[in-house]
Amino acid sequence: MQTDRIDSAILKILAEDARASVSQIAAQVGLSQSACSRRIQALEASGHILGYGARLGHKRLGFHVTALVDITLSTQVEEDLAQFERAVSAIDGVVSCALVSGHQDYRLQIICRDLDDYERLHREHLGRLPGVNTIASSFVLRQVPTRSEADALFG
Repeated sequence: MQTDRIDSAILKILAEDARASVSQIAAQVGLSQSACSRRIQALEASGHILGYGARLGHKRLGFHVTALVDITLSTQVEEDLAQFERAVSAIDGVVSCALVSGHQDYRLQIICRDLDDYERLHREHLGRLPGVNTIASSFVLRQVPTRSEADALFG
């Protein structure tokens, strides 16, 4: 599916507010509600919209530490990568896991309650992941406000 400026506008609106009603979106992009609804359904069916969700206040929920964890594996054989990825996906607190280029093989983003919680997670889970050669952890000191995903993609 090829997207046009109206589709881009719809995507930007939904990325900024997933709770926006079809009537609100339609008014902003200059479509009828039924035409806007059909466009949204087409964007969902084509994989341009993968889902809807809320951004959570981690600190308000008691999660005060964000760790960025670089992991190097002992091998890069496809079966070993798949085994590692399956194991990581089962760990509570892992927000994202990316296979990356560079000195490390994977970068994880992990959200924890505090440093003791991270130490427990490291001891009970990260250190036991299959094929791990090295683990290097960094902790986020401050989140710098940046552009939203929609702004980065659509300007």
